[in-house]
Amino acid sequence: QVQLQESGPGLVKPSQMLSLTCAVSGGSITARPYTWSWIRQPPGKGLEWMGAIVYDGRTHYSPSLKSRLSISMDTAKNQFSLQLTSVTPEDTAVYYCALDINWYFPSWGQGTQVTVSS
Repeated sequence: QVQLQESGPGLVKPSQMLSLTCAVSGGSITARPYTWSWIRQPPGKGLEWMGAIVYDGRTHYSPSLKSRLSISMDTAKNQFSLQLTSVTPEDTAVYYCALDINWYFPSWGQGTQVTVSS
């Protein structure tokens, strides 16, 4: 069974870059037909799909975040990462990484709280 674990800073200052990593175990991030997504949930709001990286390295981004978001993978470490630039308090959320199989998400990380504040 695929397991995911997010890691990264819990506090980021406005205008800075947020970087998160998702370590994957129980499966290879380069295995077909896996896609690896980042999803977030701001306080009091629903889940928001941010973007994804496919097993072959192709990326897909939400149009609302495309200008600020980058997702990459490190095959040697079997992990993938998120970088979100120019953060504002509106980026405060619980961030999740998840296995994505044609928009079915069978495995999720436990989530990591990120607060954007000075």
